[in-house]
Amino acid sequence: MKIIYLTLVSLFLVGACHAQNEEDDIRKNLQMYIDGTTYSEPNKIIAPFYEDARMFLSKKGQPIYMLSAKEYAQLFEKREKGKFNGRKGSILSIDIANDIATAKVEILIKDQNLRFIDLFLLKKLEGNWKIISKAATLMPN
Repeated sequence: MKIIYLTLVSLFLVGACHAQNEEDDIRKNLQMYIDGTTYSEPNKIIAPFYEDARMFLSKKGQPIYMLSAKEYAQLFEKREKGKFNGRKGSILSIDIANDIATAKVEILIKDQNLRFIDLFLLKKLEGNWKIISKAATLMPN
């Protein structure tokens, strides 16, 4: 009986560690994107995205504003790289189901009194988590 119990506990711990590693990998990718947008570093913005990923963003006067990760990163090209630009992001949640995941991130731009919620869809491709889509909404004040 002890052997069965120890085996079950061991299997549970191995599964829990694997799930934590997956979440850690997703967090690293999301944090790279957040850091890239916070410090105007286009390469960090692009790196966690799948090459054909699309972003569905909020833009005043447009029902939907779509950009690729590369096009979005270009919006940060003219800003001073490595300098805090007023954007602060935090990961609110991550939900993993096998090789797909969703994540929710809050972006605050205090000097403009803006709050965005970004929803990310991620997929594990060739052993690496990649953002395959992002949708953002500007929250009302």
